[in-house]
Amino acid sequence: MMNVIRNRAHILAPAAAAVSVLLWASAFVSIRSAGQAYSPGALALGRLAAGVIALGVIWAVRREGLPPRSAWRGILLSGLLWFGLYMVVLNWGEQQVDAGTAALVVNVGPLLIALLGSRLLGDPMPPRLLAGMAVSFAGAVTVGLSMSGGGGSSVLGVLLCLLAAVAYAFGVVAQKPALGQASALQVTTFGCLVGAVGCLPFAGQLAHEVAHAPVPATLNMVYLGVFPTALAFTTWAYALARTTASRMGATTYAVPALVVLMSWLTLGEVPGVLTLAGGVLCLAGVAVSRSRARDGRTTRVAAGQPRPEKVS
Repeated sequence: MMNVIRNRAHILAPAAAAVSVLLWASAFVSIRSAGQAYSPGALALGRLAAGVIALGVIWAVRREGLPPRSAWRGILLSGLLWFGLYMVVLNWGEQQVDAGTAALVVNVGPLLIALLGSRLLGDPMPPRLLAGMAVSFAGAVTVGLSMSGGGGSSVLGVLLCLLAAVAYAFGVVAQKPALGQASALQVTTFGCLVGAVGCLPFAGQLAHEVAHAPVPATLNMVYLGVFPTALAFTTWAYALARTTASRMGATTYAVPALVVLMSWLTLGEVPGVLTLAGGVLCLAGVAVSRSRARDGRTTRVAAGQPRPEKVS
């Protein structure tokens, strides 16, 4: 029975991570569309409000109750940093720099997660993880450089994207211990609520802009809240609770490759050979970082505490 449960977890956790990565990649396309009608703060608040409504309904139906007191520190920190600050500064940054530069700078995040996870959570740093992250980062650099337009960047935009990466990294590391005390749905629902409350100063902007924004832009904002926020952050939390923060951070290196593919399919932006090569490197690095040693042994950290586990 225990083997069945363990095998099921080995299947569901990577699947949940894949859902998160796919939806977050789609978010870059939607942000580009909605960002033409909404300011950074208003877009973040509208997205979070839609996410809170979707998550609140599910939370109420499942009757999971409030998270325990021990989980609130991680929920508050991740809510303010990842749900709140990250979304505002990323929206702002993408208005200042081209997509390639934004993707390149934000992809510093997984490296920071690995360093913080090792330092604060005791995450192991196996050679395969380090090698995979190196390959993926090289791919992200390739994609970023190939997509960067001449003169499209600004110092402010680069700094904003760097701040977004830092907020993302600290938010993930803060969220990890909370998942040992509360469910993925609880951590995501109340983290999203904390982020929305933190963005309330932009409520006036949102009320003004939603009255004048075209319907497609508003629908994109709602989509961002329901799918890349409510669903993707919940599946991310589910997967993060079952592996290390470093390994989960490395998984997000698949995002640039998926963004290139989605832009090709939905926006007609045909990628060049260098862009495609960078995307392949991103995916190859993720595959290496997610692979396991031949003897089938790995180390898993749950809720920020080291715990050895043998997997098949």
